[in-house]
This record gives sequence, C-alpha cells and structure tokens, in this order.
Amino acid sequence: MRIIYLYGVSALLLVLSFHKSREKTQKALKKAWKSFSKIFPALLGILILVGVLLAVFDADFISRIIGDESGWIGVALSAVVGAITLIPGFIAFPTASVLIDNGAGYMQIGAFISSLMMVGMVTAPMEAEYFGKRLTLIRNLMGFVFSFIVAYVIGKVVGGLWL
Repeated sequence: MRIIYLYGVSALLLVLSFHKSREKTQKALKKAWKSFSKIFPALLGILILVGVLLAVFDADFISRIIGDESGWIGVALSAVVGAITLIPGFIAFPTASVLIDNGAGYMQIGAFISSLMMVGMVTAPMEAEYFGKRLTLIRNLMGFVFSFIVAYVIGKVVGGLWL
C-alpha cells in the first residue's frame, strides 16, 4: 500500500515541477532516463541471477545456509561472499530484501551488505597501486571485521543473537 502512496506523491511532485518549469522538468526526465538506461543492464543481470538462484535454491536451503539458524557460520559465509563480490549498492539492497523474504537472516544479510560495501577483494589490486599494499590490506581487514560488528549490532536490535 505504501508503494501506491509513494508513486502518487512522485506523480504529484512531477506535475508540480512540470507546472513550475516545463523545460527544467523535461531536462531532468531526460537525465533520469539516461541514468536508468545505464543502470538497467546491470540491474537486469542481477535480477536474472537472483531469480535463477531462487529457482534452484528454495527458501529452506537459503534458510539453512544463511538463515537465523546458521548462526555465526552463516554470518562468516555471508561476509566472505560479500567481500569477494562486486555488486553496486543499488542492486545489493533489493537483492538483500529478496534473500530476507526467502529465509535469510538479518545478521547474515547485515554482514553480507557491510562486507560488500566496505571490503574490495576484486578492486584490491587497483587500490594497492594507488594507496599501497599495506594500507589496502589494513582497510580491507578493518572493513571485514566491522562487518561482524554490524552483524552483532543487528542481532542485538532484531533479537536473534546467539552468544
């Protein structure tokens, strides 16, 4: 139901913007369309990948591997997968939502998203060229450790923490 309100408010604001300045609104819509067309192939690819994975792995499997019952092993697995995956945030967050809807735990998804955003295994060689190997290693290790802290805090807030 919220989505209907959001679309309604967006449409109303678009109409108001169009009324205030037709030229600026058209320019903004063209820019938005250009941005969307650049993002769409990556988004579509990830959506297809997630769809195929959800078709192959049912909710019970996801729940066993990275669900609440997987505990810290699931958190560690999620953090490792996040650290070695290169997915932009605008794709990662909807993917996380789909995984939670299909049985993944909040702590596990917190570790996944945190390590995904803060650890860059794929980009580490390029980062090391600019900042040096030592700084790159320290930054990535700190990001990886912090992803466990994020998972712990989420576990305390959501209430599914086992210690």
